[in-house]
Amino acid sequence: MTTTAPRLGTAVARLLILAAALLGTLLAGAAPASAHAALTGSDPRDGAVVATAPKEVNLTFSEQVAMSADSIRVLDPAGRRADTGEMRDLCSGSVVRYGVGLRAGLPDGTYTVAWQTVSADSHPIAGAFTFSIGAPSATSVALPEQNAGGGLVGGLYGIARYLSYASFAVLVGGGAFVLACWPRGAGVRPVQRTVVRAWLTLTVATLAMLLLRNPYTGSGELSDAFDLAGLKAVLETKTGAALTSRLLLLGAAALFVAVLFGSYARRTDPKERKDLAFGLGLGGTVVAAGIAGTWALAEHASTGIQPGIAMPVDILHLLAVAAWLGGLTVLLVALYRAPSVERSAVERFSKVAFGSVLVLAATGLYQSWRQVGSWSALTDTRYGQLLLVKIGLLAVLLGIAWVSRRWTQRLADPKPTEAGDEAEEAGTADDTRAGSEAEEQAEAEEQAEEGMALVGAASEPGSETAAESHPDPERAAQLARQRAAVATARRKRERDADPERAGLRRSVLTEAAVAVVLLAVTTVLTSTEPGRTEEEAGRTGSTAGSAAVPDRPVDIRLPFDTGGVDGKGVVRLSLDPGRTGANALHLFVERPNGKPLDVPEVKVALTLKAKDVGPLPVAPDRIQTGHWSASGVQIPMPGEWTIQVTVRTSDIDQTTIDKNVKIG
Repeated sequence: MTTTAPRLGTAVARLLILAAALLGTLLAGAAPASAHAALTGSDPRDGAVVATAPKEVNLTFSEQVAMSADSIRVLDPAGRRADTGEMRDLCSGSVVRYGVGLRAGLPDGTYTVAWQTVSADSHPIAGAFTFSIGAPSATSVALPEQNAGGGLVGGLYGIARYLSYASFAVLVGGGAFVLACWPRGAGVRPVQRTVVRAWLTLTVATLAMLLLRNPYTGSGELSDAFDLAGLKAVLETKTGAALTSRLLLLGAAALFVAVLFGSYARRTDPKERKDLAFGLGLGGTVVAAGIAGTWALAEHASTGIQPGIAMPVDILHLLAVAAWLGGLTVLLVALYRAPSVERSAVERFSKVAFGSVLVLAATGLYQSWRQVGSWSALTDTRYGQLLLVKIGLLAVLLGIAWVSRRWTQRLADPKPTEAGDEAEEAGTADDTRAGSEAEEQAEAEEQAEEGMALVGAASEPGSETAAESHPDPERAAQLARQRAAVATARRKRERDADPERAGLRRSVLTEAAVAVVLLAVTTVLTSTEPGRTEEEAGRTGSTAGSAAVPDRPVDIRLPFDTGGVDGKGVVRLSLDPGRTGANALHLFVERPNGKPLDVPEVKVALTLKAKDVGPLPVAPDRIQTGHWSASGVQIPMPGEWTIQVTVRTSDIDQTTIDKNVKIG
């Protein structure tokens, strides 16, 4: 019994299951709010206790963000709006800062600042923190548990993004494969269907992203996808413009596909065919670059360092991915569904894939440096770790491609009577006829299952004569289909009997499976905060809470653990006004749940190591449970001071914690 290769439907099903499983795993571990911009500071700061109500609340970000009138909300302890709703642009130079004014006469208590905005690379970010006026108090504010860009809407948006990447690769790579490697494939029905379905999928995914954009960056409610006012607001954003441009370019791509599988496939004159191929190649490259540019203009490449270089590099990277992985997909379809694929076509694609890999290596190296920037960011950040996974998958993919290349070299040259290769190489009229034959054979294969019950009758001697002389036209047509099915099955058996071609199909299928996983990792990477930004935000955030602001207190938060019973908690320390001279010190000791913690003793010391000053002891007085204060704390000179706090929770359990603060 001859062993045949599995049908494409089964192979595709396995690929989809693998992709869904891996994509679900990656998305489950990805923080939806991860994005290029990050909150690096605020005034008042998280957990600060200020003596008097500030006039406004300011937020500082690492990158430019898109703010709306409702991006920053300040809520009082009862959950009522305490801000005026007046957004203030306080950006200056490279400092990205926005603020919102507060109402006059705010009472003492704990206030919640909830913010949500969109990063310059199109991803939503959100967060919340608290500060207190006078002293902390209970608050009834309940913040939403769902992160920005999460939930059902976030999942649907992520699926649409993945499908758009994958379908773009198949659309562009499939067209390039036909034009550059296998012109006869323009007349093969399975290849046509694959590319057309890729165009349709990309169009539907883009429309879905456009509709989901409003709830994705806003409320998170799926019903808001049909809010016309929200859709109008989306169209005015950079991402909305990019998605709209992609839809317009897809209209041009539809014309390209129609000509490729219509006029080009039917051309018989070699010169006309060559001229049309040149026009299709030039126009298709422009359209493909334009579609790739819609990603470069709206995502990571458009912000950060060197955007003028990063965007063209990103376009080249996407085109190289499409030429390799999209061409690989169409080759897989051809190997399983087309009657035959010539060795020359596979060899040409091998050269195209090799060139694509070189471009990927060069552009990927630059992108990695730009988004990571250091070895620590490569190993210690989520973006860097995903990038290492992507590099590992790429190495595996290259290894499998090398195996496929070996199988290609072992392929036997096709027989001239089977495929008409000589006509294909010379570009003669037989090329078109060969394509038509391939289409007829593919259609006959689809009908084979329907007529298998009658194959025996069709294959009996004299069946052809019976079909030709049968008075019933319907019966004659049925017998003709049966004979075509038998002929197709015979050709398929002969094709599958070639071990080299079977080996090539298996290696290409494995290569495609790894490519599906690689695209899933790439999709998650595009929505993850780059390692360089994460590290910079971490460095800024570590000092943001310690930098003094004129006429504003220095506020720090120090977790502690003395190791004894009831020995865990947080010290919140405020030094007002946070500059040289006399300062008022307020210190609050709290349990992990935020409730006051009464401890036997608290001591504070100040040290300026750069000038060898200190430690200067401070003995705060107990005001009430968990609240200690001292007035007239003298700071003799500016600099980076170390504040040490010693907390004793029992006769034997105590610990000392410290933090550096800048005193102006």
